[in-house]
Amino acid sequence: MEQVDILTIAAHPDDIELTCSGTLLRMVAQGYSVGILDLTQGEMGTRGTPELRAQEAEAARAVIGAKFRERMNLGDSRLISSIENRYAVAEQIRKARPKTVILPYWEARHPDHYTAATIGYEACYAAGLKQLPVAGQPHRPSKVLYASMYWDVKPSFLVDISAHFPRKLDAINCFASQFSGDMKDITELYPAWGRLLDRVTTQCKYYGHLMGVDYAEPFVVKEVMAVDDIVTLPVASV
Repeated sequence: MEQVDILTIAAHPDDIELTCSGTLLRMVAQGYSVGILDLTQGEMGTRGTPELRAQEAEAARAVIGAKFRERMNLGDSRLISSIENRYAVAEQIRKARPKTVILPYWEARHPDHYTAATIGYEACYAAGLKQLPVAGQPHRPSKVLYASMYWDVKPSFLVDISAHFPRKLDAINCFASQFSGDMKDITELYPAWGRLLDRVTTQCKYYGHLMGVDYAEPFVVKEVMAVDDIVTLPVASV
């Protein structure tokens, strides 16, 4: 595992592609280094196999341009916020030493998603404790962001991904085992391929329109944001 500027932590392979891969693509284009940490193997998925999902995850990593993608095995659909899991993730954070960490939003339909947010935050804090009984030197990220694409919450800020939206779709398309299906078949397990791509496009368009661009991804932070220049703020009020 290499040291990176940005580390994304999510429950399953394909989660970050759906929620924040456009932002990762933009950050890579701007010269920042990115790493991906999947907390599970996705072994409980109805479609595909863990081995196939591993291949798809690596293909998506290459599309995004991430320096690495580590796949932990903390239990798909049985992910819990335990001391053991907190320490295991904290050790990975110490290895990657990111300045910024992106987590799933802390409310979600799938329990693994909001549990990943809890484990990720607790691990970010724990990784900075000198006496923590895990390998590596203490390190605490300076910023924790929450990717809020799939929850009805007002974003703290939006990232313009217009130039990178086609590559976001390329990254999602790597996971054919998960999202293939007939868009017209309403009995198909969610999400069917056509429905998924339509939803991603619609949501990114919606957030883009809020800031006057084609496509955007939303994020939430728990703390206030500082502004240095109130004259050059980019989104118009009227």
